[in-house]
Amino acid sequence: MMPDYGAAVQFSIQKPSLVLSGIAGDSVDLRHAGSSIEMQDDAMIEEEKRLEQVKRIRRRRIQPEVPLGTRIRKDWNQYRFVYLIALLGIAYYVVFCYLPMGGVLIAFENYKPMRGIFGSEWVGLKYFNDFFRGHYFWRLMRNTVLLNAYDLVFGFPAPIVFAILLNELAGKTFKRLVQTVSYLPYFISLVVICGILIDFLSLDGLLNQLAGLFGATETSFLLDPKYFRTIYVASGIWQGMGYGAIIYLAALAAVDVQLFDAAVVDGCNRFQRILHVTIPGIMPTILIMLILRLGSMMNVGFEKIILLYNPSTYETADVISSFVYRYGLLQGNFSYSTAVGLFNSVINFTLLIFVNNVSRRVNNVSLW
Repeated sequence: MMPDYGAAVQFSIQKPSLVLSGIAGDSVDLRHAGSSIEMQDDAMIEEEKRLEQVKRIRRRRIQPEVPLGTRIRKDWNQYRFVYLIALLGIAYYVVFCYLPMGGVLIAFENYKPMRGIFGSEWVGLKYFNDFFRGHYFWRLMRNTVLLNAYDLVFGFPAPIVFAILLNELAGKTFKRLVQTVSYLPYFISLVVICGILIDFLSLDGLLNQLAGLFGATETSFLLDPKYFRTIYVASGIWQGMGYGAIIYLAALAAVDVQLFDAAVVDGCNRFQRILHVTIPGIMPTILIMLILRLGSMMNVGFEKIILLYNPSTYETADVISSFVYRYGLLQGNFSYSTAVGLFNSVINFTLLIFVNNVSRRVNNVSLW
């Protein structure tokens, strides 16, 4: 009996995805056959990649090692302009940061300029003891720590909040206008800034004139010690808030937009998106900046202090850096002022190491 080829062909046409009927009634699933062929092709491709990788490793082992001088010469020819730019920064730190470190020997000597560093009398820790037992030690420490603490509490979060607010603005034109206006105070000379503050806060200044319109009495703000810290911190926030927000705006630009879209789908409002998406996205940047800020807790810009303070505000305005300037340069007591400055630097270095280690153990974010 002859097999019915027509029926087989007709069945295969009607049900091509099911079976292909043969003469003997054998069937082959086309989908399974195609998948098995694809698996074989993938296996062959993977095997070819593995063989190619083995060949590459063997060629690498056979090639002789390039001498160090040749590698340095080749690298220099390829990146010489990058190295030249880096050399400028290295030269700056060597000349102005590392070479002057030899001058710390003055802190342990009764330094006389005519005798030089190596010819002056060695006195050990005399000037350190004089500073610790001195009348101004606790006042300097209190003012330095309080000014830095106020600036850390109020000044450090200000650029973060400002950057987040700018990031939430929808209008690009208004956003750029606000950014430009906020950057401008940073590029104004500190002398000009302090001059503006002196004019505004004097007895006949703008602030007293506005207060007089409401019947308030005139106040000499810069002669009253209780106002100095507020003036110092508030003016610093105004001057540096916009410029300090740049790094946080850059960090915000790197946050994945899909996270915000997913938060919207989950029903988060704008404040919740800031709290659960924006802030965690820039948290590594915030921690790095916080470590750097805490590492300079004992440093206060003495330029601004010197331009704003006077003997009547020493009680709240005099800090370690201004004390070093007054005793070292104005009174010529180089050894004593160097000892005070070295003590300040050691405290800053210790704080930096401590905060960096704590941040690495708690959040796995650190400078090194």
